[in-house]
Order: sequence, then C-alpha cells, then structure tokens
Amino acid sequence: MSKFATGLARYFDFAGHQTNLRTEILAGVTTFFTMAYILLVAPSILGKTGMDLGAVFVATGLSACIGTFLMGVVANYPIALAPGIGLISYFAFAVVLGMNVPWTQALGAVFLSGTVFFVLTVTKIRELIINAIPTGLKYAVSSGIGLFIAFIGLKNAQIILPAEATYVMINPDLTKKPEILLTLFGLLITSVMMVRRVKGAIFIGMLATAVVGMMTGLIKVPDKLFAMPPSMAPTFLKLDVMGALELGFVTIVFAFLFVDLFDNAGTLVGVASQAGLMKDNKLPRAGRALITDSIATVLGALFGTSTVTSYIESSAGVASGGRTGMTSVTTALCFAAALFFFPIVQTLASVAAITSPALIIVGVLMAGNLSKIEWDSLSEAIPAFITLIMMPLSFSIATGIAAGFILYPLCKVVAGEGKHVHPVVYVLGVIFILRFMFLGSV
Repeated sequence: MSKFATGLARYFDFAGHQTNLRTEILAGVTTFFTMAYILLVAPSILGKTGMDLGAVFVATGLSACIGTFLMGVVANYPIALAPGIGLISYFAFAVVLGMNVPWTQALGAVFLSGTVFFVLTVTKIRELIINAIPTGLKYAVSSGIGLFIAFIGLKNAQIILPAEATYVMINPDLTKKPEILLTLFGLLITSVMMVRRVKGAIFIGMLATAVVGMMTGLIKVPDKLFAMPPSMAPTFLKLDVMGALELGFVTIVFAFLFVDLFDNAGTLVGVASQAGLMKDNKLPRAGRALITDSIATVLGALFGTSTVTSYIESSAGVASGGRTGMTSVTTALCFAAALFFFPIVQTLASVAAITSPALIIVGVLMAGNLSKIEWDSLSEAIPAFITLIMMPLSFSIATGIAAGFILYPLCKVVAGEGKHVHPVVYVLGVIFILRFMFLGSV
C-alpha cells in the first residue's frame, strides 16, 4: 500500500469502520450515479426563471462538489450534498415565476437562509428548534413537497392541463402526442428499475429515455459529448441580498431555512443509522455536518443555484459498503468530472420527457413519510393534512408551512393539549397569522 493510500486509511479511519479504499471508492461512484440526475434537472428548472443554463449547471455541479467534499473531509460521513430538488422547484415555480420575484432576490433569500442556518448551528439554537417542531409537521412538510414536485412533473410533461371547470384535467391527447408517450416511457422504465431496486434507477431511466428519444427523432443528438465547463459569470455573485431583506421575504427565507433544517437532520440521521454510525442514539460530529451544509448553501447562492442539502440517495453508497468520508470525496470528484459533460445537459435540459419522470419519482419517495403521521389523532392529522395539501394547491411550500403552523397550536389548544406545544410553535403561529394579515398570501 502506498504512503498516500496509507494516509487516507488513517485519516478516514478505515480500520475503525471496517472498510477499505476500494470499497469506499465504489460506494462513492454508486452515490454519484444515484443523484447525478440533479445535474440535468436543476438547470432545466432554474433555466425557466431566466437564469443562464450553463452557469446554473456549473453552479450546481460546483456546489455539490465542494459541499460533498467538505462533508467527507470535515465531518467524515459518507453523505453527499447537492441543491435539493424540492427547493429548486419552490425557488423557480413558486417564488420567481409564481410571485414574480427576480431570481437575483430569490438567490439573496437562499443566501440569507444559509447564513441563518450557519448561525443557528454554531450557537446550538438549531437543536432547540428541531426539538420544538412537532414531528407530525416535519413529516407533513416533507410529504407535501413530494406532492408539490410530482405535480410540477406532471404539469411540465403536459400530462395534466389547466381546465376552467375543474382547474386541472388529464390531457385528452395523452396517447396521441409522441412527447407525452416518451415521458410515460421514462416514468415506466424508471418505476420498474426502482421497484427492482436497481442502483441509480432515476439516472439510468433518464439516459434510457434520452436514447429512445434520439432513436425516434424526438430529441436532438448532441454534437459532442465533452467540452470545457461554461462560464459561471451570468449567475456568479448576482444575488440581491439587500432586496431579500425586505419584510415580504421573511416567509420565503423561512421556507428555505425550515426545509433545509429538517431535511438535513432527517437525512443525516437516516443515512448514519443505516451505516451504523449512530452512538447512544446520537449522531457524532453532527455539528460539523450541519455547518458543512450551511456553508454549501451559502456558496451555492454565491455561485448561482438554490439551497444545497444532504441527499438521501447517499444511502445507495452506504448499501454498497461506504462508511467514511472517503465515499463523499469520491462522489465529489465525480461531480467535478461531470462539469465537462455540459453538451449533453444543453441538449436534454429543455426536454420535459427527460426531467419530468425524475420529479414524479422523487415525489413518490418524499411522500413516503405520510405513513409516519398520527392520522388517528385529529389534532395531529388536520394540521398535517392542510400542510401537505396546501403546497401543491397553492403552488407554494411556504404557504403549506404557514398553514400548518397556524392550525397546529389551535387544534392542540381545542383538544386540551395546549401545554404539550412548545412556545416556539406558538410564536411561529402568531408570526404567520400576522404575515397573512398584513402582507397577504405567501
């Protein structure tokens, strides 16, 4: 074994985690392929806001690379980071397109949420907030985001259309439009591979759909596969932080912060438990992991992409034997190499048949938390249901969160369980009521 390999083994403690360099590298590559779809989906969605496609691609890949690398070398966890698909959708469709907010101000809101996240983590206030928020609401938010992005996937693919009488309807030409049939093929092939537990099913499904699309002439064949990464100048440091400090942006910043906070906590605990890294039911070096995430989100906003978060797809690498930060370092290097494949992204990013199946399948995975909500208790079920249903119907994650925090303490008080509600929840409930009263819808 070379000195370099020996140094890696010592730094990441391969012996203590009962692993080796080969296993860690294979695990890191596995994790990359399970989440590589974000390199295509992020530019596709954020590009709709007017952001430069190439710049967003580089910003996404670079923030994923740096965030994942830091997670590996600082926290020594086999967990990868990248812009979260739920918040990318919220950023583009609800904030920028839905509320007519300039994407520069939306990036400013992401920057502020990452900065606040960093402060909360360093001061350990994060733990107080996590413990204060009801478990049912956490699951409802995650499930609601799943419904939200699945709805976006169906909408973008034109499988569902707007209707005057019923608001939405299924496309009457569903089986007549080749583009929709290609989307359905992508959804079918991805679903089959997911059910068969094929690693990297979403990414492989996108590639299979692209190949079929090119063979049938529905998708243009790229002129080349490799090229130098495009310039990041159109989005680099273009965030408007001062604009995001306006009062009306409080709820938007809170939505980014809230989802990032609990998405990370859940992913970290879930993946660490799978890898056997939990000790006395606690996560060692949790502070380092969360600080890494907040730094990645701040950097992502500076580069020109949405909130960076830990990816549950990291569990695929853990299932392949990954146990240390070397897995993350490998995934980070894969993201760096992927920056040279922009010609493929440039060709496929605008094709709904490629990205929509991914959005729908990720929505399915996120909606899995529905089973963890206490449906037998109406004081839990009503706020949870309103939270998750309001997200797709109002086309806003923030509105769903606000509705849930208003209803939860109210339902608990009426049920005679008000003393079990943390004061923080009461404060947030009042804040959201005032937000609706004086600033309108969120």
